[in-house]
Amino acid sequence: MRLILTTLVAIVGIATAPLAATFGPLVEADDLANALDTKQPVLLDIRNDGYADSHVDGALWAPYKLFRGTKDNPGGLMDLAVLEEHLEKLGLEQDEPIIIISEGNTDTDFGAAARVYWTLKSTGFTDLSILNGGRIAWRDANLPLNNTLETAVPSQLDLKFDTTWLADTQHVSSVVKGENSGLLVDARLPEFFAGDKAHGAAKRPGTLPGAVNQSYATFFENGAAAISTPTDISALKASLGIKGDEEVISFCNTGHWAATHWFALSELANVENAKLYAGSMVEYSNADLPMENTPGVFKNLLRQIGF
Repeated sequence: MRLILTTLVAIVGIATAPLAATFGPLVEADDLANALDTKQPVLLDIRNDGYADSHVDGALWAPYKLFRGTKDNPGGLMDLAVLEEHLEKLGLEQDEPIIIISEGNTDTDFGAAARVYWTLKSTGFTDLSILNGGRIAWRDANLPLNNTLETAVPSQLDLKFDTTWLADTQHVSSVVKGENSGLLVDARLPEFFAGDKAHGAAKRPGTLPGAVNQSYATFFENGAAAISTPTDISALKASLGIKGDEEVISFCNTGHWAATHWFALSELANVENAKLYAGSMVEYSNADLPMENTPGVFKNLLRQIGF
């Protein structure tokens, strides 16, 4: 459980130097449980639904939808003032240990935790971890759950967005045009990369010109919900053609699967200069920019009606 402090100190601005996370970027259920009393992290349950039924004992409710864009562009950045208001209500401070907890039912579920992690890191929070396997891993370890609504004393924040880990549409377009260098990695499943499937909010199927395909699922063994830390970093870099400190931009449909890919590269494999294209293909396709693997009009029509 979290200690409630009588005085809350606001941490202003972005940290000038990264600090080692209390638990590292990824924490297992047993390791977290054994350290709760001494480390006293803030636990954030990010599920949109289910919190009232069962959540990790002591977890605050911070649903994923608070960190997402609009229906037309789900991967778009959240308005910073709105995000700040939500995080202040949760009583968050930028230097305290925060554990992000998703449901943990499928590998795609991890993307929610990774996107929240990326958002918090980009807005100055310095001590972040994801509970590997989420609430289900905690439950399966026979650790305490409850259905009590947890509250916190509000904090005061002054958030600023650090673009170190962000690639926006303008920058991605410049890489596509060859005006800037960078490796574009499509983190979607192969059928999306090939243009056979598309997100409902995307104007067209297809991928970024020059992109390579490495699915987020690469980092999950046999469809597990818990991510696996890359054991051979050199092999991972070689698989993408990374030779030095070149920029690596992960993208997907809406910056969800790609957040997992970014997390695996940046936080687990320590790949320098890894960035997330937050808006991803929904934002890019609706900007009428050049694409590859886009089917012709007739083939696209057949795809839309299910042939």
